[in-house]
Amino acid sequence: MDNQQWLKTYSEVFNFVEVNYTFYQYPKMQMVDSWRRNVHSSFIFSVRCHQDLTHQVGLKPVDQAFEVFYKMKAYCSALNTPYLVLETPPNYVADKKSINEAREFFLGLNLKGMKLIWEFRAPLTQTVAELMNDFNIVQSVDLSKGKPAFNLDVTYSRLFGKGKHNIYQFTDDELVEIDRKAQDTHSKTIILSYHGVRMNSDAARHVAYKKTGNFLPVTSYTGVDSAKAVLAEDAKFPSTKSELEDDQGWKVIDLTQNKRIHLSEGLNKIPDKIYSNIDDVIKELRVVL
Repeated sequence: MDNQQWLKTYSEVFNFVEVNYTFYQYPKMQMVDSWRRNVHSSFIFSVRCHQDLTHQVGLKPVDQAFEVFYKMKAYCSALNTPYLVLETPPNYVADKKSINEAREFFLGLNLKGMKLIWEFRAPLTQTVAELMNDFNIVQSVDLSKGKPAFNLDVTYSRLFGKGKHNIYQFTDDELVEIDRKAQDTHSKTIILSYHGVRMNSDAARHVAYKKTGNFLPVTSYTGVDSAKAVLAEDAKFPSTKSELEDDQGWKVIDLTQNKRIHLSEGLNKIPDKIYSNIDDVIKELRVVL
C-alpha cells in the first residue's frame, strides 16, 4: 500500500493526523496538496514545525526563523488547518534572553488563522507559561503523564506513555484516565495524538470506547494464551526475568474479555531465573495469571 492509499484508508478510521514529515523535510507543495485531496473534508491535520526553527535557529526574531515559519504556514494553509506544532528540545534554556527573543519572534508573526501548539520539553517554568498565555499558545502535554499548566479553548496532547521513549502500550484504565483528563480541561477542541509503538491500536481502542463505551481486545486470546501471542511477536531467548520485563513488560494482554493489563503484571510474579523459550515462561505465567 503506497502512502496516499494508506492515508486514505487511515482517514476512514480516524479524523486526525499529525504530520511529522515536515519536522525533517520540506515537502513540495504538490505532495502536501495530495494529502489534503486524499481525505474527506472534515479530516484534521496538524503540522509539526521543521527542526530548523526549533532546534537550529531557535525562536528568535531573525530572517531565517521567519522564513521557516512561513514555509510551515503555507503547508498549514494547503492542508486547511490552523495547527502548527513547535517542539523545543529538552536542553532549551528559558532564560531572560531567550524568553525576550521568543516574545519578539511571536510579536513579529502574522498569526491570523493560526493556532500555535508548543511542546516545551524542558521543565515548564511560570515565565514560559505566561509567555504561552500572552500569545494564546497551546501547551502540548502528554496526558498520560501530566496535565496542562493552563487551559485554553484547545487541548493538544502528544501521547507517548510511561515507558522508554515511545515504547509503550496503554491499558483500558489508562485510556479512560487520559480521556478524563482531557474532558476536565473543558476545551472546545481536544486533540489526542498517539505516538507510542502501538499508536494505531491504542487510538482505535480509544475511538471504540468513545463510540460504544467498550474497548476492543488487543489479541484474539485471553489469559496466558494472550501472553503467549504477544511474546511470540519478538521475544528473544534465552532471557532472564529482568530482560523479559524490560523488553516485553510494556505490552498489553487480554487478561479476560473485559480486562487488559500490562504483561509486566504477570512477569514480575514469575521466578527469577533464565528462561529458555516461550513455553518456559508460559508454564510459570499459568500459576500467577
